[in-house]
Amino acid sequence: MIDPEKRKAIFLLHQEGMSVREIARRLHVSRQTVAVIIAQKGQMPQPVRAIKNAIDPDLLRRLYVDCAGWVQRMHEKLAEEHHIEVKYSTLTWMLRNLGISTSPETRCSRVPDEPGAEMQHDTTVYQVKLGDQTVRLVATILYLRYSKRRYLKFYRTFNRFQMKCFLYEALTCWGYAARQCIIDNTNLARLRGTGAQAVLVAEMEVFAQQFAFQFVCHEKGHPDRKERVSYYTS
Repeated sequence: MIDPEKRKAIFLLHQEGMSVREIARRLHVSRQTVAVIIAQKGQMPQPVRAIKNAIDPDLLRRLYVDCAGWVQRMHEKLAEEHHIEVKYSTLTWMLRNLGISTSPETRCSRVPDEPGAEMQHDTTVYQVKLGDQTVRLVATILYLRYSKRRYLKFYRTFNRFQMKCFLYEALTCWGYAARQCIIDNTNLARLRGTGAQAVLVAEMEVFAQQFAFQFVCHEKGHPDRKERVSYYTS
């Protein structure tokens, strides 16, 4: 790597009319390197960030839509479902570079905390080191908004059946269910669609009716409408 001062000297000598051959001889640099530096006008080249794991842009665009723009969930799904390990910072850089991600939006309108009206469900995947092994754990939480009461459990795997078991345990423990359970647009209770247009899984709707509540997906672009497990487990 040629240092900035030497680059400037090469370019200045070139501007004074010295030949590439003579500059290379005097500064002990190859003629090819001198020619490149002159073409760059003596400036340091912009570093090009190398990506070890090339990811299909179409996959990133699809995940961005499926995860409603929540990059943390995209990062999790890449590892869990597509077995692609990539640093979070690299993923955000790739999204910006491809023009997929947008600037952060302002928070959605405030929601009044009506006592007992709303609960929220969320999951987050953790890699926990137990002895010499790293174990994947899924943290799942049910959060009663007004009182900030919460029920948290960890699972090795988490599917729709286990979600129903978890909610049954949580609501039985509380002895109460709020009228609405806010979920995100990747939740196991959702079949397709987002926000108000979301279609729920039939068995989850029937389960909710047994406890006199309904699942509600937050609107796209309003992930702050729902709490995250990491807020309570850090």
